[in-house]
Amino acid sequence: MLSRLTTRGALAATASIAVVGVGVMIWPALRDPDVLRRTTAEPAATEAPKAAAAAAPAAAPAPEPTEETAGTTVLSDPTRTTGAIAATSERDEIAGMAEPSMVSAPPAAPLALGKEAADSAPYRSTPAPQVLVASEAPAASMAAGADAADTLLTAPPRDDTEVFANAAANPVKIAAEEPVSTFSIDTDTASWSILRSSLMAGVMPPKDAVRIEEMVNYFPYDYAAPAVGEAPFRASVSLFATPWNKDTELLRIGLQGALPAVAERPPLNLVFLIDTSGSMEDANKLPLLKQSFRLMLGQLRPEDRVAIVTYAGSAGLELEPTPAADQTTILAALDRLGAGGSTAGAEGLEQAYAVAEKMGTEGHVSRILLATDGDFNVGIDDPEKLKDFIAKKRASGIYLSVLGFGRGNLDDATMQALAQNGNGTAAYIDTLGEARKVLVDQLSGALFPIADDVKIQLEFNPAAVAEYRLIGYETRALAREDFNNDRVDAGEIGAGHQVTALYEITPVGSPAHLSDPLRYAAAPEAHETPGELGFLKLRYKAPGATTSTLVETPISARPGEADTDARFAAAIAGMGQLLGEPKYLGSWGWDDAIALASGARGEDPFGYRIEAVNLMRLAQSLSR
Repeated sequence: MLSRLTTRGALAATASIAVVGVGVMIWPALRDPDVLRRTTAEPAATEAPKAAAAAAPAAAPAPEPTEETAGTTVLSDPTRTTGAIAATSERDEIAGMAEPSMVSAPPAAPLALGKEAADSAPYRSTPAPQVLVASEAPAASMAAGADAADTLLTAPPRDDTEVFANAAANPVKIAAEEPVSTFSIDTDTASWSILRSSLMAGVMPPKDAVRIEEMVNYFPYDYAAPAVGEAPFRASVSLFATPWNKDTELLRIGLQGALPAVAERPPLNLVFLIDTSGSMEDANKLPLLKQSFRLMLGQLRPEDRVAIVTYAGSAGLELEPTPAADQTTILAALDRLGAGGSTAGAEGLEQAYAVAEKMGTEGHVSRILLATDGDFNVGIDDPEKLKDFIAKKRASGIYLSVLGFGRGNLDDATMQALAQNGNGTAAYIDTLGEARKVLVDQLSGALFPIADDVKIQLEFNPAAVAEYRLIGYETRALAREDFNNDRVDAGEIGAGHQVTALYEITPVGSPAHLSDPLRYAAAPEAHETPGELGFLKLRYKAPGATTSTLVETPISARPGEADTDARFAAAIAGMGQLLGEPKYLGSWGWDDAIALASGARGEDPFGYRIEAVNLMRLAQSLSR
């Protein structure tokens, strides 16, 4: 009998009978919507209607809101998200009977917050989803009036390891005691982009990330260019009333670099030094880096040459020096890059310098463009030791610039140390629009120097100035004697680059005087030219030169009306102080900064200034 029952025909008949029996048993249950609810509802659903919750007695109770989860959408088990969505879709497709109220909708991305949620969004304790926005212009949506939170990208995790280069805010100084102020110029812009990425992620930026001079210098201004035969840059000076203190004045010093014709610029030897370590795998790191370099390749000339060096666990030459005209070969090398391994940054730097030295040709400009999140964890990783290493290489005439990518483990301190000691600049790329600004619109200034070791020294007239403070440039301060020492390194100015510096000045006799007069100090003697506020001196070297050139300009003590650019620069300086150290602003706050910047937008062809206004509005909301 057993052999008869195990024939193919018998087994098929037996299976058919079993299926029919099971169908008869479950059909009434399938026709009962309440039963269907109990079998399809997610056990941990906390947003279901009350009727559904009553029909699912085994559902877990909704967690009590905490300070960290308030205002955010939090999944009780993020690892189940994909499975829950897939299971729901499968049930809907097969049964076709689930009620709309019971369909598990895909959870909102924690960072795609609306205006209200963004105001209370905390740092995440786990890395947030990485979303790449490949916008041609970073300010496009904001210029159209969109709220910054609506174009939210990524938030750095709360337990991040970011390190920023900064120092305590410059104090107020008494002109009679310390009449001389000396600093190195700075054309970096990384701080602004970092602040923007934080604000657009719904969090206030770290105070250490605020470098006011980089915020102010992010924006273009209408300064007069030098005439043919003059120095490679021209200084413009203006004095006007301080927005946050009617009894003080702002002194603005603006430098405009000459912009030679493209045909006259020297050929370029460019080494891409690309961090391909495991920390670069996120979408806003290596993938964005590749897209950014693609944009720049279209701006290079046929006589320019490109090489690619990568570093992870060790360094390697990914692309031999190749003419920029051979874009197919260069792009293929970029496409091959993938992230993985540790970060042997120092080894990568050594190889990049070696490649650049071999590429060196008389009359060419050689520059290494380091793209990284700054997370060096193999070999030399101390910023001070890296500074020494780069300082030794600086004599070779090879420039080093740094592009930062990504958040969470961004080592801004290392990036600043490398750029400042490599006679280069530092920028932070958070969107493809920012990459276009830095590597397309400002390519000549980013890659072609016109003046090295540029220093500023300002001597104030104690008969006209009681107190002063330099707003920003804390990490660029120099000793008074460093100004005349050509062995002391300073910043560079690229073709067409601009530099802006602001001092807040307290005139003699002003009620804004913060320091009491000394009992035993003699009154300052009137200068023989009482109409002078001070005396401006600039030093610079021609690229490749070892001896500096001096430029001197007296500064009038007579204030004037602030033009549009001056008012906007003041608004950005005020924004920086509100984000960092606001103790000198009195009652001046976000409403004042927003009004000042809004009224000084000018033509704003690329939308940078309206973007700033919207970021101020967002910062105001987040600070409440």
